[in-house]
Amino acid sequence: MKKIFYTLTTCFLIGFNSFAQENQDTYQPRTTTFFSDMQFGGGLGLAFGSGFTNIAVSPMALKPITEQFSAGLGLQFNYLRSKGFYESTSYGANILGIYSPAEMIQLSAELEQLRVNNTIYTDFSKINTINDNFWNTALFLGAGYTTENVTIGVRYNVLYKKDDLVYNQAWMPFIRVFF
Repeated sequence: MKKIFYTLTTCFLIGFNSFAQENQDTYQPRTTTFFSDMQFGGGLGLAFGSGFTNIAVSPMALKPITEQFSAGLGLQFNYLRSKGFYESTSYGANILGIYSPAEMIQLSAELEQLRVNNTIYTDFSKINTINDNFWNTALFLGAGYTTENVTIGVRYNVLYKKDDLVYNQAWMPFIRVFF
């Protein structure tokens, strides 16, 4: 009986040792850093016209968590001016979650918090003005078609209110580009 026990123990240890050595040969230590697979992108918008100016800058960083899920953070700045009528500055941050159930399909959830400073001119002079400063929160749920590093889609603001002074409707198209 002792002979069988020693033989089985020896076979087990030899087999385990060869298995461990085999796994050591195929093990690749992680040589990537946190930022090595980070993607950067965002948006830039410029519009000028007769008495009209709109400047928008929104950089974003996206980190893949799994093959199908990514999360990111972004900043936003927007300046809008219609000479003699209206002036608005908004700035803030957003958190983005992206789920890709298939290679070309992208589902997203984005929480946005903006500080909005509006000045409305009640006449053509800057004497009579209405200042409206407030925080605006938006929660966008979206779906898009992805090819390479570009996604085109539509998103819906589930927190939209009819009297919203930031967005004039709940639905809006989007284009996302990440490098």
